[in-house]
Amino acid sequence: MDPTRVAWRTSTKSGSSGNCVEVATPALVVMVRDSKNRQGPVLWFSPSAWSTFIATVKR
Repeated sequence: MDPTRVAWRTSTKSGSSGNCVEVATPALVVMVRDSKNRQGPVLWFSPSAWSTFIATVKR
C-alpha cells in the first residue's frame, strides 16, 4: 500500500504548531507518520494493536 495514496488525519488537538502525528486507516492497517516529515518513515500497525495502544494511553 502506497502511503501517498491514502487519506491522512491530524488530531484536532494538535493546534497550528504542526507538532503531531497523522493517522491513516485504509483497510486492515493503521498507518502513523510525523506531521512535520510527511515524506519520512511510516509506522504500520494492525487495527487490534492500534486499539490496544489507544486504550492504554487513555488509561
